[in-house]
Order: sequence, then structure tokens, then C-alpha cells
Amino acid sequence: MAEDGDDGPEGPMDIDPDAPSAEVAAYVLENHGYLSWLNITVEDLEEGRAVMHLPYQEKLANWVTGTIHGGVTATLIDTCSAFALRTTMDDPMETTLATTDLDVKYVRPATSDVEVEAEVIRSGTSTGVTRVTVTGETDEGDRKVVAIGATTYRLFTDSSL
Repeated sequence: MAEDGDDGPEGPMDIDPDAPSAEVAAYVLENHGYLSWLNITVEDLEEGRAVMHLPYQEKLANWVTGTIHGGVTATLIDTCSAFALRTTMDDPMETTLATTDLDVKYVRPATSDVEVEAEVIRSGTSTGVTRVTVTGETDEGDRKVVAIGATTYRLFTDSSL
């Protein structure tokens, strides 16, 4: 919440509900303290799918190896999944999501910008499930999977309460 004298957003009510989904997503990422600090951008947003980009930043890397911290990767999986799920909802800004399961399999170190793609497997009245792939660029310039993930969410909608 904005404090006295702070012109920051007051929360979801500041978002135009008629704005295109990508604009809403960008607004949320820019105005959420932790997520804005990560500098995540939305690359693609369509029903049941979201793609996000995280630029490599030393502040997010393990200081000895220079690889992106695993907790940052887990955050990306969780965040991209939530955005993908919201694309399947009639009123995405009025639905509350709570992560009930977050599974991350680290495949190889992430040493470059990463792209995260989340796909909705199920979006019901009370539960949502996604699968996620995180890719990064190798030293040779090839894109390779650096992590795979899956999430389950409890969806709090009018019909689920």
C-alpha cells in the first residue's frame, strides 16, 4: 500500500479491468516490490499460457559461481504460472491464488538471461495446475532447458467460496 506522500499504487483497484491482459501483467510486475526488483518482463500472454523474460543480473546470481540463484528460478516458475492461470479466468484481478505446491527440477546452471514459459494444465473452480519450462542460453549460443517446474494453486473465486 502507498504511504502518505507516496504516489505508488494502492493495489488491484488501480488497474483498468478493461485493459488488455499484457498491459495488466506489465502493470503488476512494475508495481509489485519484489517482482519489480527482479526486472521480469512479459513476452507473451494468451489464454492458458504465459511467457516471461528475466535478464541476467549479478544481484540475482550466486557470488561464487555467477549462476542465477535457485530461489529466483523458483519465483519465476511460480509467477509465470500465476499469470498463465489468470488468463483462463473471467475476472482475473478479482480471483485470489494461493500456491499449494511448487515443484522445481534444476537441470543445468542458468548463466544468462532466462525465458520462462508456463502452460495451464487445469483451471477449475477451486484448483489450477501448470507446467513450466525455463530456458537459458549456453556459452555456445544454444537455448537449453535450465529448469522444469509444476505448480498447483488453490483458486479463491465466488464459486469456490
